[in-house]
Amino acid sequence: MFHPVSIVIPTFNEAESIGAVLAEFPPEYRADLIVADGGSQDGTQNIARAAGARVIDAGRGYGRACALGAAAAIASSTVIVFLDGDGADRGDLIGRIAGPVLEGRQDFVLASRTLGDREPGSMNWHQVLAGRLAGFGMGALYGMRYTDMCAFRAIRRDALASLNMVEMTYGWNIEMQMKAARARLRIAEIPMPYRCRIGGESKVAGSLRGTLKAGSRIVQTFARVAAG
Repeated sequence: MFHPVSIVIPTFNEAESIGAVLAEFPPEYRADLIVADGGSQDGTQNIARAAGARVIDAGRGYGRACALGAAAAIASSTVIVFLDGDGADRGDLIGRIAGPVLEGRQDFVLASRTLGDREPGSMNWHQVLAGRLAGFGMGALYGMRYTDMCAFRAIRRDALASLNMVEMTYGWNIEMQMKAARARLRIAEIPMPYRCRIGGESKVAGSLRGTLKAGSRIVQTFARVAAG
């Protein structure tokens, strides 16, 4: 029996990993696999289609891919799950993330890489620090102290719509967490194992330029939402 879940995976040149990512989901979670692609040139789209996913052309921007992917979910889905396409998240353990939302116990569930077991080299020190600092700031503002900004997350579809997400960049994740905390959604973080990416290079942590660009957008998003 399929669960009423749509899985949204933003991608940009993830040909080395996307096939394995899609194959890892348990059968009951495969009703609606959406790859929101940012214009890959390495065959990512074809591999994703061959693995059973719907592929949408999302254009550039992490948040835009997430937003368009969620908007493309089939009508019967009540829960939207997001995760990256690099193979670092454990798709076979999606039930730990989606289950509490499907069962009505939580509105929003996030994986915490910092609370779970991490493969050596899977996270840089500045990623861990950024998650802790952001969590401290959100705790001061809203009383919800997150430990991470992991992409692997599940949220009730109607709850996501109520957040009125507008951030189309790497600030998407922190905007969702801040608005969810401010709205007093039922939120839980679940310790999850985290692996090194299967292949390719991280668009954020893979270069100093990518890290600084993403960090700047996250800080700007935090300031904007906090002032709103």
